[in-house]
Amino acid sequence: MTSDPEGTYPKSKSGKPVALEPRDTQTDGRRYSPSVARNRDPILNVFREHVCEAGHVLEIASGTGEHGAYLTEALSGLHWTYSDIDAESRRSQSAWKAEGAHDRLDGPVVVDASKGQWGDVERAGHWDAIVSINMIHIAPFEAALGLIAGAGRLLKPGGKLFLYGPFARNGEIAPSNAAFTESLQSRDSSWGVRDLDRQIIPLAEEVGLSVANIVEMPANNLSVIFQNQA
Repeated sequence: MTSDPEGTYPKSKSGKPVALEPRDTQTDGRRYSPSVARNRDPILNVFREHVCEAGHVLEIASGTGEHGAYLTEALSGLHWTYSDIDAESRRSQSAWKAEGAHDRLDGPVVVDASKGQWGDVERAGHWDAIVSINMIHIAPFEAALGLIAGAGRLLKPGGKLFLYGPFARNGEIAPSNAAFTESLQSRDSSWGVRDLDRQIIPLAEEVGLSVANIVEMPANNLSVIFQNQA
């Protein structure tokens, strides 16, 4: 396993890499993220209880691909489609798919969440869940807008949008998340921790999604589950 230099990561407007942590790469191409190692089991528990244990899942900004591999290994009813705008990330996702012990990993496909159409995954009523983990604070706000609009457009009736990451709540933000926002905005002024109640929930309600559950997670993160009311 080798350490992947920051220079290979996609860049923000400031020229700094999008990846906020060093990632190791296996000789077979699979990348490993320290944050995934920390949060994958809490996320699995939330998936089991609040999202779904079976069905078609589209992940937006799949990163290393570890979450899809881990959750489909644990939940044998899940069929998971990777997507990313970053070619290096898609290569890692392809490697995880190739090394998988089952055939329930699909993609990766190119999806730019900020766009009004998502290409090959644009299948209305097909998706039981759409997942985005640690993305909307490390992207322009247009990505959050497009993500939520896409979920409203493509989820099955009763389908779930699952968001994981740090959030402010009604204008209040944990000190660690405030410091994180400052760090993010030093990289790109369009990034930052979003306010769940003032920014995200109103957008979701506009497209027919309602809050189903909000689960507190380690390190001042939240799992937020919206449900399609169509």
